[in-house]
Parts: sequence; C-alpha cells; structure tokens
Amino acid sequence: MKAIWISVQEEDFDLNRELSALKDDNIGAIASFIGTVRDSDGHLNSLTLEHYPEMTERQITLIAEQACQKWPLSAVRIIHRIGRLLPQDNIVLVAATSAHREAALEAVHFMMDYLKTDAPFWKAEETEKGINWVSAHRKDDDAKDKWQ
Repeated sequence: MKAIWISVQEEDFDLNRELSALKDDNIGAIASFIGTVRDSDGHLNSLTLEHYPEMTERQITLIAEQACQKWPLSAVRIIHRIGRLLPQDNIVLVAATSAHREAALEAVHFMMDYLKTDAPFWKAEETEKGINWVSAHRKDDDAKDKWQ
C-alpha cells in the first residue's frame, strides 16, 4: 500500500520535517521539488492563490495516484499553499520515495507537470499597477503532454 499525503494550506512547511517523515527502511531515494514565488522583473508585491477545496484536493490526489501507478513508489507528499504569498515564499512541495532514485525523480517531475495544468488554483499577481489574474501557459501544457 502506497502512502499518499496531500495538504492544501496557508501555513508554510518545514522541508526537513516533511522529508524526514517519509523515511523508512525500504526506500533508497527521496526526491523532492520546492516551488517558490518568483519575482522575475522586480515588480511583484504578492501572489494570491485561491482554490475550491474539495475539487482541488481530489485532483491533487488523482495526480499522486497516477504517479503511484506509473512508478514503484513507497510514498508521496504534496503540500500546496494558498492565500497571499510574498516573493521567495514557498508555494509547493512535491516529494516521492522509492527504492531507487530514477522512479522517485521521474514521479516528482510528472506530478509537478500535472499540478501546473490540472490542479484548480487561481493566481492573482499584485504589483504597483494593480492586480492581474495569471493565465495558463502553453509551455505547461507542452510539459504535461510529454508524459502521454
């Protein structure tokens, strides 16, 4: 039985605590990805993420289950933050454990590509010019498409 833990939360996460909780004697690899708020042009004041709780958690769980079907994983941990975030704040943690590194690394990559396109989050960027809702990017769809 694979363990899947999903959290959608306002609070930040402690990377060391989250990864330590995934350790057990049967794994040889823990792969992880942390996404942070990026301020590419120096004008971002904040990024606000909104979601519909039941829909969002269900979709993220489906993504984790798909990864567990494709790779021999022992556990998956996904934390996605919501609310108002500032530049450099953590947005997302995706982690996977497996006996070997290749499965864990590929699964994390797969889950991030699917989270970017399939998880129902709405993002609003606040700058000195006002608030702008972020549109989907074609490059995210292209990244997801390579897994099919």
